[in-house]
Amino acid sequence: MTDVLWDAIVVGGGAAGLSAGVVLARSRFATLVVDGGAPRNGPADHMHGYLTRDGMAPREFVATGQAELTRYGGRLMRASVTDARHASDGTFELQLDDDRALRARSVLVATGLTDELPDIAGLSERWASEVHHCPHCHGYEVRGRTVTVIGSAMEAASKHLAALMRRYSSSVAFCVDGIEVSAVERQRLTAYGVRLIDAGVTQVVTSADTAAGNLVAIELDNGETVRCAAIFVAPRPVPHDTILTMLGAAEDPVSGFVAVDSQGATSCPGVWAAGNVVNPRAQVIAAASAGSTAAISMTGWLLDRELSAAVSADLLDVRSAS
Repeated sequence: MTDVLWDAIVVGGGAAGLSAGVVLARSRFATLVVDGGAPRNGPADHMHGYLTRDGMAPREFVATGQAELTRYGGRLMRASVTDARHASDGTFELQLDDDRALRARSVLVATGLTDELPDIAGLSERWASEVHHCPHCHGYEVRGRTVTVIGSAMEAASKHLAALMRRYSSSVAFCVDGIEVSAVERQRLTAYGVRLIDAGVTQVVTSADTAAGNLVAIELDNGETVRCAAIFVAPRPVPHDTILTMLGAAEDPVSGFVAVDSQGATSCPGVWAAGNVVNPRAQVIAAASAGSTAAISMTGWLLDRELSAAVSADLLDVRSAS
């Protein structure tokens, strides 16, 4: 595969990567999307907030995007990138987990992130079924039902989540689980109708009260049990940014994520990033938009280099003729 020089390699075949791949392929650039097949929203049955695609299954969304990519001449490869480096000729070399190697003039990284949940027994097993993190994605589906928010290492996000879920339900409990909640924050949450529970969480189990719509039960270290229809928690986002750091892309000192400009360009010329790998709050529609924006920027960058190369070749022809 090193004999092929791709105009653009997109690493990650989710909303951001496929959107970028379609834009690049439609612009007639040789485009390859490399995807490991483990999307962030893979465990979910439905996605929401995407105009005209509300309720669509993530797997169906990806399959539709893959079909669009190949329709325009883009290529799709199932693999994971294990190494990335700058080549001496100014291109990029990517090593795959199956020992193949790829070369490209430009790279877009859209590898997403991992949601790191609190270490509570039974929590991860219910991820994307009874346990959620995004109220904008799943809050409407549990409107009017009993909801419990469990505090996490993402303290500010946890408190915001507890308040926001009150918009969907009149029965919201907030299991603080050891995070710091000031007197002012406690007063605001309580006045808004959120019930705060200070006992620690020991485990999450199937509720004995499922007939009443309470699907899960949260067991506390004081012996009490909180039953609810759904749990919300703010996981710690862990970006899959190894490729970006290998290529020398700089991080944002505040967020800790790789920094990109408004067009998705990193500090490394020829390298872009889009979606959750640089923006943990991006929903599917926002990730797709970021991928499209980055791809349009890439087409301009690639075109500029082709124009410069054409001038250099023209000058070379003139000198040779003289």
